[in-house]
Amino acid sequence: MERADRGLAYMLQYENIAWFEDGAVRILDRRCYPRTVAFVTCRRYGEVAQAIRDMVTQSAGPYTAAAMGMALAAYECRDRSEAEQRAFLQQAADCISTARPTTAKRMRQICKTMLEAAEAAWASGENVAEAIKARAIEANNSRYSKIATMATYLVEQFPQNGTIMTQCFAETIVGMMLKEAKQKGKTFRIFCPETRPYFQGARLTATVCYEMGFDVTVITDNMPAFVLQREHVDVFTSAADAICMDGHVINKVGTFQIAIAANYLGVPYYVTGAPDLVHPSVRDVKIEFRDPDFVLQAMGVRTARDGVKGYYPAFDVTPPELVRGVVTDRGIFAPTDLWRYAELGGIGEYEVVV
Repeated sequence: MERADRGLAYMLQYENIAWFEDGAVRILDRRCYPRTVAFVTCRRYGEVAQAIRDMVTQSAGPYTAAAMGMALAAYECRDRSEAEQRAFLQQAADCISTARPTTAKRMRQICKTMLEAAEAAWASGENVAEAIKARAIEANNSRYSKIATMATYLVEQFPQNGTIMTQCFAETIVGMMLKEAKQKGKTFRIFCPETRPYFQGARLTATVCYEMGFDVTVITDNMPAFVLQREHVDVFTSAADAICMDGHVINKVGTFQIAIAANYLGVPYYVTGAPDLVHPSVRDVKIEFRDPDFVLQAMGVRTARDGVKGYYPAFDVTPPELVRGVVTDRGIFAPTDLWRYAELGGIGEYEVVV
């Protein structure tokens, strides 16, 4: 199998996201990357769920971690009866898929695919843990390949020598759009808001852009409107943690305000990702709120005095009227026309055809 992560930056390689081997899952700790390259080792599937909950891995990283965590669960119960293994894996799927509430439906799709791999392994007498690991790699290849197709549509929207603004760490689409741009000989500069409080834009997006040879500049989260105007940004783009079929986009908090500024200044906002058929309406999405004390510090250094309160929604909702287009593996759609994606054969980013 040719792997779709070929030619991408270090942290986008499958082994450097999350990897099951020798009875453990090793996850790159994105909380300290790139200043420190460290891995968290999980020897129980519950530890994988906790690592996802604790933001050890972020953006699309939890989906790889979830799949590898299911392989670990199969390893944990390998000496039990088939019926006991089946119950154990279902319990693991329930635990892992609900580690973070906003992305729970996507995570359930991943875990469901791994349970199907287990059923096939029991039927054929294969090693269940290794079969799930193989399916996890297939799932990554499938998703990366779909996103590579999205990248071809997205990069067409970027003018030569233009200026792009991103938000948070769009993971695979960042790597794939840069790979596609290099293949097409297209050059542009990139502005990355820092994305507090975990600084994913400053640490992760900027690192991938730099490693792949692009001109990248980090700005603080209160600078996007000024930069959009002053630096003549051509396109604002992000991925999404959910794209509802009614056109609402759920992404890292801060996306909504950049979309408002972009709309005011006439800068198009393109969101990449397959529409989530499991989210017919924005009403189906639960916005995750995290520990408010975390916004009172920066990379472990307290910035507010004791007694001051914090407020920490992890995501926000951008309405469809602020979105120029949803870039999918079936082309670019208006946010009010997403049901046509399914009519044209789209099955979503996280469904795997074997």
